[in-house]
Amino acid sequence: METSQPTKVTVLAVIQAPVEKVWRYWTEPDHITKWNQASEDWHAPRAENDLRVGGKFLTRMEAKDGSMGFDFGGVYDVVNQHEAIGYTMEDGRRVDIAFVDQGNETKVIETFDAERSNPVEFQQAGWQAIMDNFKAYTEQN
Repeated sequence: METSQPTKVTVLAVIQAPVEKVWRYWTEPDHITKWNQASEDWHAPRAENDLRVGGKFLTRMEAKDGSMGFDFGGVYDVVNQHEAIGYTMEDGRRVDIAFVDQGNETKVIETFDAERSNPVEFQQAGWQAIMDNFKAYTEQN
């Protein structure tokens, strides 16, 4: 039986903030609930984060009208403060995030294994929308 490698998808943003702030806003549950949605009709009412290798995270994502929702979670494989986070999602897919310190701005590069149910372009657009929300939230707060 042949197994194919998952398609890797990358999204990124350059945030006008130092890496310490970007890291904090990316990892603290109080902040995660403010930016972790792909569109205005969704929200993240709850987030939990045990930021250490072997630690778990979970973000509840729901449509604001209550019509649907899901838990997004995984286990950390890599945690290098202010530099990198890697985790494995509950379905076995991998995500790697690099935080590139550029002084008063930080480049965040997120690469994830695409799932097979939806077109890659759809997934990239959704993850990029979340990244764009993160950028806007971090720069405005």
